[in-house]
Amino acid sequence: MQVNDIEKFLNEVFPPENALDYDNVGLIAGNRDKVVSAILVSLDLTSKSIQAAKACGANLIVTHHPIIFGGIKALTMDDYVGRTLVELINSGISVISCHTNLDLTDEFGNLAIAELLGAKDAKHLDGAVCGVYYELGSEEPVTLKDYCKKVASDLKCSGIITINDPQNKVNKVFIQGGSFDEDSVDTILKNGIDTVISGEIKHHICVGLGQMGVNTIIAGHSATEQAYLPKMAKLLSEKFPGIDITVNYNNEVSSIL
Repeated sequence: MQVNDIEKFLNEVFPPENALDYDNVGLIAGNRDKVVSAILVSLDLTSKSIQAAKACGANLIVTHHPIIFGGIKALTMDDYVGRTLVELINSGISVISCHTNLDLTDEFGNLAIAELLGAKDAKHLDGAVCGVYYELGSEEPVTLKDYCKKVASDLKCSGIITINDPQNKVNKVFIQGGSFDEDSVDTILKNGIDTVISGEIKHHICVGLGQMGVNTIIAGHSATEQAYLPKMAKLLSEKFPGIDITVNYNNEVSSIL
């Protein structure tokens, strides 16, 4: 099995044409003709993830975030991108990235977060850029304070940010992992969503939603998207059962110190 075979499969599941215009997906660096020894699945391409790949014998890393977004004019050791790519190439490792083409596939990305939170019957919210919603359906009202604790525990967050009253009630929840897209606001309001969970939400959006009776739970970009990794590993292992797949959780995740 070659790098090219892995890339073709991922392009079938997450079509590159679905990626947003600014994005960069597919094979970012490496050799398409190289036989794959093992695969490391990671949120980001960093020196740590390269070392993790070498430790498990992987010569292919599949990341969520691409290390190259725009064009680069030089490949040197003078910056993070150049230094990481030089280390990657010198290690004989290739990297494939599935970013917004994965984000916009709700049944994979945001549904993975909902599943970690124990949500049942999560569905795509029609009209939203991406994202799924579900109802708690609890007999006893759930407070925002208690639900924030659950989110922090289930997603293994180092902390939660919310600007709303901790005693507010939570019932109809919308999830959009990573960065929140404010184009989804009108759809959220029209559908009676009372709580939004995302990795990052701009302050003025939080304030505006709060004024409209919607709670916001900011769980951290990495914490929300870490949920994608085991699902990606499962997808690859089912398609390529003869290749060892390792999940790398040792990412540059924010911490509260």
